[in-house]
Amino acid sequence: MADREDKNVLNVPGPYYNDSSCIDCDLCREMAPEIFTRDDDEGLTYVYRQPATQKERERALDALQSCPTETIGNDG
Repeated sequence: MADREDKNVLNVPGPYYNDSSCIDCDLCREMAPEIFTRDDDEGLTYVYRQPATQKERERALDALQSCPTETIGNDG
């Protein structure tokens, strides 16, 4: 389970976030590239845009459920 006390500071405000346990596997970026992006300096992924449509919410949820390190959280 993602740790809301350990959110990546680059996440935009909103229900979805990544914490610092990211291993940079690229899975969420492949599944929902409109939501997740990579910070090349840190080698971590973060939420750069919250999902706005039903399809985007479904993709973000799929990424959350597929994350091998449970890095993605949803406070919504």
